[in-house]
Amino acid sequence: MATPATPATSRSYLKPVAALSGALVLAGTLAGCSETADKNAKVVTVYSADGLKGEDGNGWYDTVFKDFEKKTGIKVKYVEGGSGEMVQRAVREKSNTQADVLITLPPFIQQADKKGLLTSYAPEGSKAVAPTDKDPDGKWTSVVNNYFSFAYNKQELKQPPKTWEELLEGKYKNKLQYSTPGVAGDGTAVVIKAMHDFGGKDAAMKYLGDLQSNNVGPSSSTSKLAPKVDKGELLVSNGDVQMNFAQSKSMPNLGIWFPAKKGGQPTTFALPYAAGLVNKAPHSDNGKKFLDYLLSETAQRQVSHIGGGFAARADVDATDPNAKDLAAIMKGVEIFKPDWQDFDENYSEYIDAWKSATGS
Repeated sequence: MATPATPATSRSYLKPVAALSGALVLAGTLAGCSETADKNAKVVTVYSADGLKGEDGNGWYDTVFKDFEKKTGIKVKYVEGGSGEMVQRAVREKSNTQADVLITLPPFIQQADKKGLLTSYAPEGSKAVAPTDKDPDGKWTSVVNNYFSFAYNKQELKQPPKTWEELLEGKYKNKLQYSTPGVAGDGTAVVIKAMHDFGGKDAAMKYLGDLQSNNVGPSSSTSKLAPKVDKGELLVSNGDVQMNFAQSKSMPNLGIWFPAKKGGQPTTFALPYAAGLVNKAPHSDNGKKFLDYLLSETAQRQVSHIGGGFAARADVDATDPNAKDLAAIMKGVEIFKPDWQDFDENYSEYIDAWKSATGS
């Protein structure tokens, strides 16, 4: 996969968080309950974090779904929501499994595995995915690499804020919003990045508590914040590079930036979309074929060209204009790798600390 310019540290992907969406989006009618569903039906049901399906029908998912159906005759039935939301839905349906494939950001894909939602399967093409971007037991593999970021209105702000501390200024009161940690992948990423940049939980929660006076309020969807930024209803929101870059094609006022702690440099971390085969999936064979296609060279070459993201396969060297623009966005940004084991083990503690600090 193409290296995004020369970041301040080597590019190290993790297996993180993702993206969100308050309202569930159902493309087509879901297959009947798994106990009665036709195992031979030409259908695959995908539960996914949002960000990869275009609002104008021209996103990476839109292209992949259409091409996959044309190639295999298998229709994709799609449900979208926040990463945490999708995992929770799959948990509720464990006795009556509906989904065949689950796609979320970390740490929710790891949580899905812990909850017994995933079964081992190594898709064709997964050997070209870096070991750090897939589960060693084959429970999940990254299909689109991505990075956490923030968005800003380029028309209202001549340049983006440089530091977290600037967001405490009065001009951002009721003009700033980030999606809800624990619900949205990119919302959870706010907590992760703040803890890294401020040097620990206590300092991060102190800052996020202070920031709350400028925050519009909770949002289960990160993708729905970008249109508000583009229109000037918000000056700043959280997001991720792939999603905001793709949205900027139809939102001319949307810019991407990375906060730094005062005196430091801008930082980010990898937030790949990770996909796994659902345990006891009603159409498991179709799910395997779908995962194979997501990691096919054809689909991976479309990640940057159509989806505005970074290919998960290391042997796909994208050179399209989008890939070059993405490399420029990442230039000079320090990429850190969170301690995912710590975050997974102490997830509830960190989310509860955020709720306590912000009164949420």
